[in-house]
Amino acid sequence: MPIDFTGQRHAGERELGDASARGTSRREFIKRIIASGAVASSASFMVGGLGGCTTQRPAVAGGVERLLTLNVNGQPRRVDVLPQETLAMTLRYKLGLTGTKLACDRAECGACTVMIDGVSHYSCSTLTHSVRARKVVTIEGVRGPNGELHPVQRAFVEELSPQCGFCTPGQVMAAVALLQKNPKPSREQARHAMSGNLCRCGAYDNYLNGVMRACGNLQEIHRGTALGAAAPAAADAGGGDEAMDGAGSGGAGLSGSGHGA
Repeated sequence: MPIDFTGQRHAGERELGDASARGTSRREFIKRIIASGAVASSASFMVGGLGGCTTQRPAVAGGVERLLTLNVNGQPRRVDVLPQETLAMTLRYKLGLTGTKLACDRAECGACTVMIDGVSHYSCSTLTHSVRARKVVTIEGVRGPNGELHPVQRAFVEELSPQCGFCTPGQVMAAVALLQKNPKPSREQARHAMSGNLCRCGAYDNYLNGVMRACGNLQEIHRGTALGAAAPAAADAGGGDEAMDGAGSGGAGLSGSGHGA
């Protein structure tokens, strides 16, 4: 059915006619109409719109609080965290704790290892929102009160464990977590505990030697003695001086592979 706007048009013409009779121009009439609409809309905003400025907001279904307080290295840290943000990203780019390294970013290499409630975790695969009520310790948090190195760090230095050094923070955190749980581990126990940390330089024996030195288990520090012990046997078998020279250089090479590049 067609709509008849004739009545509305006549009513508008009557209003304009009344305004003209009162000495009000068409332009002034339109300005007043616009002003009255603006006042009405602002009044509705003041009544209902400011309700969102209150401190008590209703919870949104499926939403998470972004401003968190984290316990990092014994200190409360306030930080704005996205819902899917990993702990490694928060530590490095929100809190400036760059000792935690990002390498594989898929929980495979262990360079990002931190301690959460005393247990080693890959921070690249841990959501920050999951640790809000837990204690996080990074490589920056294991030093002494005066900045001195942790015993594990000193032992690693003495055993020449770090080569390029990129994996070292994760190796330190894994070793510290192990020694807190088991102060006197065997070499095999240390090997199992450190197996989640990769070293691209291949200095695994050096790191294990460092753990043994840190726990005082010096008799399990290996320096290639098995090959050195086999050298005299090779000489007695008829190798002579040449065999001895070869064994000596081999022993030096083993020592170099254990300690160096």
